Amino acid sequence: MPNAVVAPSLLAANHGDFAQGVRIVEEAGLNWLHLDIMDGHFVPNISFGPQVVADLRPLTKLHFDVHLMLTNPDRFVAAFAKAGAERLTVHVEADHDIAQTITAIKSHGMSAGIAMNPDTDPRRLLPYLESVDLALCMSVFPGFGGQAFIPAVLKSIEFLAAERAARGADFRIEVDGGINVETGRQCRTAGADTFVAGTAFFKAPDRAAFARQLTA
Repeated sequence: MPNAVVAPSLLAANHGDFAQGVRIVEEAGLNWLHLDIMDGHFVPNISFGPQVVADLRPLTKLHFDVHLMLTNPDRFVAAFAKAGAERLTVHVEADHDIAQTITAIKSHGMSAGIAMNPDTDPRRLLPYLESVDLALCMSVFPGFGGQAFIPAVLKSIEFLAAERAARGADFRIEVDGGINVETGRQCRTAGADTFVAGTAFFKAPDRAAFARQLTA
């Protein structure tokens, strides 16, 4: 299993001062920042686009873990590469040629991830596990922060962890949605190693301690 990583979600930061959100993540001693891109179509909300990523890129050396919740993610690969994304994750349920999109992501020098919604059969990810660096299990239905963790997703994490072990692979298993210390530990036991935390991270009285608890 790869070393555990906490990737705070900028979606839970103050949208009027994303630069401050970046500083908060840095001050907690973390290395990753999760950026949720929503189009108002694939998910029922709109967040921000490549320009925000481009504006934040010069401010930090954080690893930009960009999650495209878009109906046609293939149309935006080049834009997010230019904006400074280092990892681009796309959904298996979206409307695109997934293999071609993954190839495009990697051709732009980014790491590639494949994501699934809570009610998606994890077997749908199997054809892509050889070509991605990360598999993302959504533990809430994407669109809004602050939702409650869906325990059934633990089975999907266990399935992917078993598949990773059987293949001798090293792709990351990321989990996103309702992650706090308790649910994060459940996911870690199931096999996850990368934890997207939004509300719980930004509202924690000691954010560094919160992150340490998630990765202990």
